[in-house]
Amino acid sequence: MRRDTSLHEKPGSYLMFPLLIRHAVFVLVLRATGSTAPAPTAQAGEAPYLVLVSIDGFRHDYPDLYPTPALARIAAAGVRAASLRPVWPTLTFPNHYSIATGLYPAEHGIVGNRFPAADRESWYEYKDRTTVQDGRWYGGEPIWVAAERAGLPAAAYYFVGTEAPVGGVSPSDWRAFDDGVPGEARVAQALDWLARPDETRPHVVTLYFEHVDVAAHRHGPGSAEAAAAVATVDGWLGELLDGIARLPVARQTYVVVVSDHGQLPTRLDEPSFVIEEVANLDGVQVVNHGSLAMLFLDPAERERAAGLRDAINARWEHGRAWLRDEAPAAWHVAGSPRMPDLLVQADPGYTVVSRAGGEVKLTAGDHGWAPETAGMHGVFLACGPGLPAGRRLPAIGAVDVYPLLLDMLGLPDGRGVDRESPLAGLLE
Repeated sequence: MRRDTSLHEKPGSYLMFPLLIRHAVFVLVLRATGSTAPAPTAQAGEAPYLVLVSIDGFRHDYPDLYPTPALARIAAAGVRAASLRPVWPTLTFPNHYSIATGLYPAEHGIVGNRFPAADRESWYEYKDRTTVQDGRWYGGEPIWVAAERAGLPAAAYYFVGTEAPVGGVSPSDWRAFDDGVPGEARVAQALDWLARPDETRPHVVTLYFEHVDVAAHRHGPGSAEAAAAVATVDGWLGELLDGIARLPVARQTYVVVVSDHGQLPTRLDEPSFVIEEVANLDGVQVVNHGSLAMLFLDPAERERAAGLRDAINARWEHGRAWLRDEAPAAWHVAGSPRMPDLLVQADPGYTVVSRAGGEVKLTAGDHGWAPETAGMHGVFLACGPGLPAGRRLPAIGAVDVYPLLLDMLGLPDGRGVDRESPLAGLLE
C-alpha cells in the first residue's frame, strides 16, 4: 500500500468514436469472460478515467436555487437526475458507502456513523481513526477496490471507506481525512494524479467536500453562509473541470458528482421528544442524532424492544419507533444484526433525544430524517464519453450509481444482488 503525502469542452466533445469502440470491446471481453483483469488491448493511456466527487449535504434543489455554473456545465455536457434518494439512515457514512458499493447498509455493514458490532461489544466510531481504518467493518467491493483488482490504480482525496483496506485492498494513493486541507489543494492533488505518466496515473479518483454540510448545520440550509459554501464548492468544481480539460486524458474522463443526503431546517422552536420520559432505557445503548435515535439492546434483553416501541408510539405525535424487522420495506434494514433493535425516527424537522439535556447538540440544519423526505435527497450529475448531453433523469437511489461507475470503467458487477439500476444502458 502506498500513500501519497505530499472540463470539459462543449457537449459533444466526448464523442470520440475510436476510443469508444476500444472501450466497448473492453467491456464485452470482461463481461463475457467474467474476468476482473483488464483486457490486454486496453492500454493504460486508453482505458477510461473516473473522477467521483461528493459534496456532503448538497440538497437536490441547490443547483436551481443558487448559481452553480460548474454543475451547469456538467449537466449540459451529460446527465442530471431529479434527485439522489439516500438510504436509511440518511447519514454521511452509510450513504457514501452505499454509493461506493451499490449496496444497502444492511448489506455492506456501515449502518450508521456510530454503531456496535452484532455482539454489541466493539463499536465503529466515525471519529475514531482506528475503526475508520479497520477493513473488517466494511463489506462489499467499493468502486476503487473493483478498479484496483482489475489492475486500474485508484487514488482518494477522502471518501468513506478509502482509508481502510477493504477485502485487503486499499487505493494506491489515499489521504486520511483532514478538514483543514483547503478545497483547492484537494483539487490540485486530483489534477496532479491525473497528470501522472500512464504507468502510475490512477483511473479512479475520489474527491470529497464537507463545506456545504458544515455551513447548513451551523446556520441552516437557507442561510447566506450555506449559499456561500455552495458557491465556493462549485468554484472548486470549476477548477477541476478546467484542469481536466487541459489534460491529455480529458476525452477519456468521466466526472460524476453526488451527495450523500440533503438538509432541512431543524424545528428548534419545538421541544424534542424525550424517550427516557416514556420508557426505561436501563441497559439500552442509544445513538442520538436528533432527527433519529438508534436503540441497541444486549442480546439477552432484546425481548424488551417491542415494549419500548409501544411505549414510544403511544406518546409521540411527531415520529414513530420501529422494530428492525418491521420497518418500512423501502428502508432495507431487515436482517442485519448490526442494525439497531429499535429505529426511532422523527418526522421531518422534529427531533428526538434519549435523555433531556443529554449528548445531543441540535443544529439549525440537519439530516437523518426518513429517506422518502424530499429535503433529504441529494444530487447526481455525470458527464463523459458516451453519456448523452443535456439529458434529465428521474430520481434515482444511492445504490443505483455503482453499476454505472462499473460500466464507465468496463468492469463486471460482482455484487451478487438481483437489482436493476435505472441507469442501465445510459452509456451510448
